[in-house]
Amino acid sequence: MAAEGVTDVFVNAGGEVWTTGDSGAARVRAADLDPAEVRRLATTLIGLGGRHVDDSSPFADVRLADGIRVHAVLPPVSPGGALLSIRVPATARLGLDDLERGGFFDIVPRAELADHVRRRSNLLITGATGSGKTTLLGALLAQAPPTDRLVTIEDVAELRIAHSHVVSLEARQANVEGAGRIDLAQLVREALRMRPDRLIVGECRGAELREMLSALTTGHDGGAGTLHASGVEAVAARLESLGALAGLDPEALARQAVEAFDVVVHVAATAEGRRVEATATLELDGRGRLVARRERRDR
Repeated sequence: MAAEGVTDVFVNAGGEVWTTGDSGAARVRAADLDPAEVRRLATTLIGLGGRHVDDSSPFADVRLADGIRVHAVLPPVSPGGALLSIRVPATARLGLDDLERGGFFDIVPRAELADHVRRRSNLLITGATGSGKTTLLGALLAQAPPTDRLVTIEDVAELRIAHSHVVSLEARQANVEGAGRIDLAQLVREALRMRPDRLIVGECRGAELREMLSALTTGHDGGAGTLHASGVEAVAARLESLGALAGLDPEALARQAVEAFDVVVHVAATAEGRRVEATATLELDGRGRLVARRERRDR
């Protein structure tokens, strides 16, 4: 986990240990574990996060110190043996300069995105897992004026923003008795009572989308959020599916989303590295349904 560039550590059934990072997946044979050791490690790590995993509750997800996230699966769900997936948070705060040196803005200019922050546009950053959504969001928000109060809401705190006034709220899972859960939707409502200048939802996954849309369409500008989507063309369908979870019909979702978000910024992991692949605007089609229109630009 301490090796430079490692973003994930996986322990597979049978005790195989793998890591992933900028250079892809690699087997670490020297770290392989006995299957019984994997199970003990899984129960210990989950216990450190305040939860319990056993044959009757064979999977759990916890956050440990410094943002380390651990997911464990035990038999019978994993018939080959216990599984561990450990997410290693980035230790460095990457700024726009760092991203630019890596080619992040080869397609969409850095100045264009920084200007959206300056103009207090509401941003929706989309992309697949590991494409750099959170990294880009943190770097852009660092450009906000130091007088702004940023309130971030995340399922697991991953945003690292080089800004003087950041307040972070993190969701909480239920305890072993099934009580005490605090979800993102509740946190968004609480955040609105904290006088945020910029409201940031780390990742929209469900009903919190309704709360975020409500906030961004009632005067809270300069906000931002991220969304899992495989491409610009998939953003509308993804929003519709989350809107359904929040009790919004497609037409209501479309009208609110068009008003809430000024620009969609899509990032992707390419053969050349991670890039801002495109920007888009959310619009209504002839049937009143939501579409994401890719902004054309000279290459």
